[in-house]
Amino acid sequence: MDNKAETDLTDAQSAPPAAADLIAALQAVLPSHCVLFREEDTRPFECDGLSLYRALPAVVCLPETEAQVQAVMRICRKLNAPVVPRGAGTGLSGGAMPHSQGVLLGLSKLNRIKHIDRDNATAVVEPGVRNLAISEAAAPYGLYYAPDPSSQIACSIGGNVAENSGGVRCMKYGLTVHNILRVRLVTIDGDIVELGSEAPDAAGLDLLAVFIGSEGMLGVVTEITVKLLPKPACAQVLLASFNSVEAAGHAVTRIIGAGIIPAGLEMMDRQAIHMVEPFVQAGYDMDAQAILLCESDGTREEVDHEVERMEAVLQSAGATRLQVSGSEPERLRFWAGRKNAFPAAGRVSPDYYCMDGTIPRRHLARVLNAIEQMEDEFGLRCANVFHAGDGNLHPLILFDSNKPEETERADKFGVAILELCVQVGGTVTGEHGVGMEKINQMCVQFSREELDTFLAVKRAFDPRCLLNPQKVIPTLARCAEYGKMHVHAGELRFPDLSRF
Repeated sequence: MDNKAETDLTDAQSAPPAAADLIAALQAVLPSHCVLFREEDTRPFECDGLSLYRALPAVVCLPETEAQVQAVMRICRKLNAPVVPRGAGTGLSGGAMPHSQGVLLGLSKLNRIKHIDRDNATAVVEPGVRNLAISEAAAPYGLYYAPDPSSQIACSIGGNVAENSGGVRCMKYGLTVHNILRVRLVTIDGDIVELGSEAPDAAGLDLLAVFIGSEGMLGVVTEITVKLLPKPACAQVLLASFNSVEAAGHAVTRIIGAGIIPAGLEMMDRQAIHMVEPFVQAGYDMDAQAILLCESDGTREEVDHEVERMEAVLQSAGATRLQVSGSEPERLRFWAGRKNAFPAAGRVSPDYYCMDGTIPRRHLARVLNAIEQMEDEFGLRCANVFHAGDGNLHPLILFDSNKPEETERADKFGVAILELCVQVGGTVTGEHGVGMEKINQMCVQFSREELDTFLAVKRAFDPRCLLNPQKVIPTLARCAEYGKMHVHAGELRFPDLSRF
């Protein structure tokens, strides 16, 4: 990276505005109740769902209109103030951790569902609308919004766009990026830009796909047009038990290999089963070493046929027990166990650390066995719940934050899992983003040239790197300090750089 890029990346920290000047400028363009700066008011915004990373913002802004968002951005650009966008605060990678000398820009008050178009199966919504609220509003029209993160009852669609969230149904219906048609955003200069189109295609570069998953580093979204789908006439869940994680992992590959694309394909190991069942009483097999939840949806005939095919595949793959939901309440109860894995962890451990990495499906058994060995290495328990269909792992590392040595071991445990994901050909994130949590592991997965390309894209939108600084894209200095320098053809990159 050249010196200018390094300078740009730290501009937001090197010349911050005085807090009093920033607050006064914001109070001039926003109602007084939309500007928070006393510690007791800003403390609730010090972290997102990953509480390991905390910082108090200099000021919190809660705009109520798009015009107010524009005004905030223009002030931050003028005063060289960092801006961290925040949705519902349910993110799990520290992506919404505030900057201590900047603005935390909360978008929860932009929460209107502006329009539902039944004929074209779309909805226009503001970023503060909850994920589940979209489906609830579309239900009278026989429609719903497909991506369903476990936090969908609380997480906002703006945050889903920032992180490219997935969920149980993402294998069949895609991630957020596959279900968004258009976004309207405010740039760091306070300008309005629209990406995408309600038409099947849009002219020019596909910047919509670049923006979705950019973690608040390119602009602040103020309006989103989402795709809606017809609600399936029928859905059933097949619950399969296995006497080993290897057998369950192989069953996943057998289902996909048979050409079956379930509406949901989730896996839980024994530790997760024993954590969840007393909490939810979902009817899980307590003797199983692993279970699979396989959902089929569609017409009655389609579901019957697909369930029959899945039963045959799972039996041949060594399933020790098969249960098919016989009613809608039973189907929801089966899913309640998976959806409530995180709160269930709170009953058995003072704290948990939810990881997020993605691997090729063929390595499921290998990685799960390696995680089991890591439990002994780090002296901590780990429950595994994840989207088996697309290899998106969510290990839950259980620890006690009141014991500093356990917190340190939990962090090292998580690093080991992420770097194992890269080692087997996967990636350090699936749907939670990079944020603060995985910035070091970006040095493991990507070369310096690739990281510089990411930075060049960011600078095209945000030349001073004021939007969500210090996150996602590591600097050369950080990668060097982390010790993850790449060697190619026997030659070390950047040979003149001092090693730490």
